[in-house]
Amino acid sequence: MQLEKFFDAQTMSVHLRENVHAMAKKGKPGDWKFVPVSDKPLTMEAVEGMADEIREAAESRSDSFIDIDRAGSTIAQVGRYRIVILRPPFSDGWEITAVRPVKTLSLSDYDLSEKLKSRIAEQAEGILIAGAPGMGKSTFSQALATYFAEQNKIVKTVEAPRDLVVPDTVTQLALSRGSPEEVHDVLLLSRPDYSVFDEMRNAKDFELFADLRLAGVGMVGVVHGTNPMDAIQRFIGKLDLGVIPHVVDTVVFIKNGAIAKCLAIKMEVKVPAGMTEADLARPIVVISDFETNKPVAEIYSYGEETVVVPVTEQKATGAKRLAAEQIKRVFRSYVDHVDVDVVSDNKAIVSIPEKYIPQIIGAGGKNIQRLEEELGISIEIREHTGRVPANAPAGAAPSSGKDIPFQMTTKGKTLIFSVPVAFVGKDISLFAGNERIGTFNVDQHGNVYIKKTSALGKSVMDAHHGGARLKFMS
Repeated sequence: MQLEKFFDAQTMSVHLRENVHAMAKKGKPGDWKFVPVSDKPLTMEAVEGMADEIREAAESRSDSFIDIDRAGSTIAQVGRYRIVILRPPFSDGWEITAVRPVKTLSLSDYDLSEKLKSRIAEQAEGILIAGAPGMGKSTFSQALATYFAEQNKIVKTVEAPRDLVVPDTVTQLALSRGSPEEVHDVLLLSRPDYSVFDEMRNAKDFELFADLRLAGVGMVGVVHGTNPMDAIQRFIGKLDLGVIPHVVDTVVFIKNGAIAKCLAIKMEVKVPAGMTEADLARPIVVISDFETNKPVAEIYSYGEETVVVPVTEQKATGAKRLAAEQIKRVFRSYVDHVDVDVVSDNKAIVSIPEKYIPQIIGAGGKNIQRLEEELGISIEIREHTGRVPANAPAGAAPSSGKDIPFQMTTKGKTLIFSVPVAFVGKDISLFAGNERIGTFNVDQHGNVYIKKTSALGKSVMDAHHGGARLKFMS
């Protein structure tokens, strides 16, 4: 075809228009130049002649077809070229746009973390690939389709038009040549393991994607978006809020041909970020950075509206930093691996390894209630998702060190524990047997005070009258 003379090894696309020089994008996604590729402007007759040649090739070649043919436009696939032809009166002149993949990549060509590789291979079945036009979304989606096919999975694509370059084992369906109902029936009856939905645009596309995903088909969707949050927001209003995490669990944002960001989506019942009252808890779609697990946004119902609220990491004030260190000191009596985030004056989030959580909370929540009263702050316990040191203790352990000698006296409603002056200003922990009761700071006179009427005081009195051995340890 005459069209092919405008392409070379670096050409991504060619743009032909009557009375204008032929132009081409040369380079790669995110790094290209728009340059002229003809010596003089093209005439209407030249562009129309190339359009006729393209139609003839699409109708005669076995690897080519006309996908959409309307009065003012034609979309054809000729070999590896996806071609759009516009003509009057739909447009103000004859125009041809031809796009060709510059390079076919495999999944191994992308810089995937081991965590993301594991997610794709074992868990992710609702993947959304987002990015601006020309950034490499379709290239990544066809690499993903090829990867699934190589894992002996049945893979089908839904495209409008069909332009993905995939192995012969992958069946490509043209949504433009069938109804959503027909695609739905075909995919459910043929039972593919994964379906790649390229270029989702309108509400029916998103509804079809969600319907197939909820029916158990692994789905990969491709959408336009200037940032990953834009892609997720396109589902709001088209699906019930609680359904979104069941339809999409992973968002991969492509920029300049590479993975720029990966988000994870899940549903939690919690108090929204920035709020502190427990009675404000509600179902929330939490969107977090896949690699760091840090929340980046929350979606929830507020009144009659569905709101998307970014979760910003606020710089801790001096008071919050001191509070966080105090909370860490207390929890290190139980575990060595603990992170503390003081989110407000009244609440802190404490992240610890999962195996310690039942022990920290205690039967009926008595342990965590005692800690909250001791620290004077509401505590939310979460699983620590980071790497736990290999030498972390297998269970709760008292602080290392020797027993601290003490004398216990009472004065009115107060228990007074006197320890050697060498511990003035230091934090020491009180144990009843092997059960830790609390951590306290020794005052300038070498004393620790506990009110009998407090939860801590009642625990001490119950342990003392029950015959348990009280001991302080540093």
